[in-house]
Amino acid sequence: MSRIRKLSLFLPVAALLTLGLAPAAAPALAATHPAAATVHKTVTASGAQTLTGTLPDGATYLIEVPANWNGTLFLYSHGYVVPGSSNPATDVGDPLTGAAMLAQGFALAGSSYASTGWAIQQALPDQISTLNIFDRQVGQPKRTIAWGHSLGGIITAGLIQKYPGRFAGALPMCGVLAGGVATWNTALDSEFAFQQLIDPSVQVVNITTPASDPTENLTAATTAATAAQATPQGQARLALSAALGDTPGWFTPLSAEPAATDYAAQEVNQFDWETQVDFPFAFFLRAELEGRAGGNPSWNTGVNYFSDLRKSSDFREVKALYRAAGLSLHADLETLNHAARISADPAAVRYLERNITFNGELGVPVLTMHTVGDGLVVNQNEQAYASVVRRAGDSSLLRQIFVHRAGHCAFTPAETLTAASVLLQRLNTGHWDSSALQPSSLNAAAAALGPTLNVFSSGSTLVPTAPAFLTFHPTQYLRPFDRPVP
Repeated sequence: MSRIRKLSLFLPVAALLTLGLAPAAAPALAATHPAAATVHKTVTASGAQTLTGTLPDGATYLIEVPANWNGTLFLYSHGYVVPGSSNPATDVGDPLTGAAMLAQGFALAGSSYASTGWAIQQALPDQISTLNIFDRQVGQPKRTIAWGHSLGGIITAGLIQKYPGRFAGALPMCGVLAGGVATWNTALDSEFAFQQLIDPSVQVVNITTPASDPTENLTAATTAATAAQATPQGQARLALSAALGDTPGWFTPLSAEPAATDYAAQEVNQFDWETQVDFPFAFFLRAELEGRAGGNPSWNTGVNYFSDLRKSSDFREVKALYRAAGLSLHADLETLNHAARISADPAAVRYLERNITFNGELGVPVLTMHTVGDGLVVNQNEQAYASVVRRAGDSSLLRQIFVHRAGHCAFTPAETLTAASVLLQRLNTGHWDSSALQPSSLNAAAAALGPTLNVFSSGSTLVPTAPAFLTFHPTQYLRPFDRPVP
C-alpha cells in the first residue's frame, strides 16, 4: 500500500496553491487547549477497545486494542503533513497492515501531532503523551515498539534516542535518518545548483510566501525546470542538480528500473521526482521550516561540488549527459564552486539539531527498511545512520533491509509485516537471525502471507505485487551532519 496519504506530498503546484499559506512564521498552536487530555473509549462485544481523544496541546490520538491483546504495543509515527491539510491521528501506515496486526493480537497507537509541517518538536512529546494515556487507560504494555514512515521514521529514531526507557525496539521505514540538518543541507545543494545554472531568480533560502501567491517561488522553479527539460543542455544541468541530492533515476513504483546506462530515461525520472515531489519542499515548504527555526538552518560554505559530485551515485549519468549536450561539466562545477555561498543562522541550526540530529546511541534493537528508488528520502539516509551508529559502537543492535522498488515508502503490507516479524523475532530471542534477514528468506516470508497482503496501492487499485527484498549497499551520504546533541 502507498504511504503517501498521510504525507500529502505528491501534490501538483495547482493543489499547493489552495493551501493559502501566509508568509513563513513560527507555527502557532491553538490559542486555548483543554486542561487535560480527553478520552473517549468504545468497547465491542468481543472486548476490542478503541480510544480517541485530544491531548493538552491540541493533538489528537488513536489507540486500538484487540480483544486478544498479546501485551505488545506498536506506536506509529506518521509522515509529513503539508500545512493546511487534514491531520487526523493515525496508528498504522495502511489499513491492510493494521487489520493484520490487530488480528495477531498487537495493539496500535499514534497521535496527529499538535502541528503540521516539520513537526518533530511537537511529535516527540505528543507520542510519549499517547503512551502515557495507553498506560493509564489500557495498562502498561509488556513492550512497546516504535515504528513509522518518512518524517515518522526520523521521529521513530528520535523517540528511542530521547526516551530510550520507553521502547523495546524500533522499525523506522523510509526514514529521514541522516537527520534534519543533513537533510536540508543536501536539499540546499540541489537548489543551489538549480539557481546558479538554470534559474537565478528563485529563492533557495529565506523563502518568502506572499499571501497573494504563496507558491510563487515554487511555480517559478517548476516553470524553469520544464523549460530546461526541453533541451539537452537543460537536461544535463537538471541531472547535475539531482545528482547533488542523489536523486535516483527511477520514479514509478510498479515500473521496471531503467538500465544502468539508460541515462536519458534516468534523467526523465529525476525530472519527475524534482518537479512533482522534491521541488515543493525545496522551493516552498522550506519556508515552513525557516519559520519554525527562526531563520535559515542550511549552509553550503566550504562545500566542494567537484568532490561531492564524484561521490554521487549519479556521477556517470551526469558526465554522459554533459558530454551528449556539448557542455563543459568542469565549467559548471567551477561556477558552483566560485558562486557566493550561503551561510546559516546559528540559532536556526541549533533548532534543527534538536529536531533532530542522531548521536548513534541505540540502546534497543533497530531494523530499518527502505526502497532503493526513493527520490524524496534517498536510500543513502541508511548509510548516514549506520555510520553514526557504528561510531557510537552500537552496530550490533542495527540491521537494515532494502526493497527493489521505486517510490517513497512504496512497501506492500506483506513486506511491512515481514519486517515487523523479523524485529519481533530479534526481541523474542535476543539475537538477530542472519538467515531470516537474507533477501530470499524475507521474500519467502512475505509471499507466504498470501495475495491479499502482497499488493500495492496504485491510485484506487490494489495491484498484485511480489515481494522485492534484495541485497543492497547504499553509497555514501553526500552531506552528513551528526554532531551529538543533548
